[in-house]
Amino acid sequence: MLELVKAGGWPMIPLLLLSVVALAIIVERFWSLRRKVVIPPTLGAEVRAWAGRGRLDPTHIDSLRRNSPLGALLAAALDVRHRPREEIRERVEDVGRHLVHKMERFLNTLGTIASAGPLLGLFGTVVGMIQMFLTIGDQGIGDVNELAGGIGKALVCTATGMIVAVPALCFHRYFRGRIATYIVDMEHEAFQLMDALDPRAAAQRVAAASAYADGTIDRGPSAAPAHANAD
Repeated sequence: MLELVKAGGWPMIPLLLLSVVALAIIVERFWSLRRKVVIPPTLGAEVRAWAGRGRLDPTHIDSLRRNSPLGALLAAALDVRHRPREEIRERVEDVGRHLVHKMERFLNTLGTIASAGPLLGLFGTVVGMIQMFLTIGDQGIGDVNELAGGIGKALVCTATGMIVAVPALCFHRYFRGRIATYIVDMEHEAFQLMDALDPRAAAQRVAAASAYADGTIDRGPSAAPAHANAD
């Protein structure tokens, strides 16, 4: 390994530093984005139970806000629970955007490493090739085996850049997908809480869904009998 680093020359130093930073970010994001940390399994049901019992004092809400990202989102909905539903929805969406920004911490850096790794590797290879051709210009081709070995050493940087970039890119996409899934689940929990705070709206939606399923509500032109247009 040390021989490869020496073969790549000084451009290997930033590549190795990037690999260390990428590894640190991947480990930190895996730890911070565990599901039980972001969305505690029973938190949504507990908060809805609080709402049902009327235990929505500021102390409970502040404790909920510090609990987890999901807790922060539910606390935001509870802060404006006496306002119209649309205002609560807007508050939830606004807080959700801030939570996405926090959960995506360091991901821009990881994406930059994924993009910069191959470029730095290519730069190291170009530097090595320039040095080799300058030597050839001064001393001639010499031994062909040594020339081949020099080209191989120059390509070490390109290979190292790809080795750094591919895992960084894969984990960057993975964490972005995980965060998107978390946001969808968190919004679902927030809307369930909104239904618990406004049981009349929830009852109306359930009744409408039942009526639609039973055929009581007109389903539109597509549901009209086939013989209606026979004339």
